[in-house]
Amino acid sequence: MGTQDPSGAPPRTGWQKLVSELLVQDIDRSLEFWCGILGFAIAYQRKEDRFAYLERKEGAQIMLCQRTGRWETGALEPPFGRGVMFQIYVDDLEPIRAAAISANHPVHTPLREVWRRTGDREIGQREVFYLDPDGYLLMIAQEIGERPSASPDPPAMLCPNGITPRE
Repeated sequence: MGTQDPSGAPPRTGWQKLVSELLVQDIDRSLEFWCGILGFAIAYQRKEDRFAYLERKEGAQIMLCQRTGRWETGALEPPFGRGVMFQIYVDDLEPIRAAAISANHPVHTPLREVWRRTGDREIGQREVFYLDPDGYLLMIAQEIGERPSASPDPPAMLCPNGITPRE
């Protein structure tokens, strides 16, 4: 991502429409993982607030903020990421895997290749899963192509409001 003043610059990839902010126990430890292993760069940070806005060159963005209790809507106990998984798509998975191995960071789910049906197509990706230092589950994935679907779509499911998707 190059060097820039980490105290304040909008993300180089533009503002994403949905960006999650993760509450963390130790911002420095989290930055070591997110930047040192996952390859994110600090777009900007507010050190006095123990806050950092991170981005990857492919456009993934995430905010990290050390816990103060202000934004906690209930008990927050490790692992923090119960019930949520973040998917991060990268151009090349290997540098991340190599950095995780070098840092002895444990793998949650080993590298695998999967093909998932999306309408009449299947999208393929290589993916590996890690937990960040606070227990947030991360799927790091690299797209490997698409192909015609081998099986037909199941019947459309209804959304809670009774509308089928894309109506």
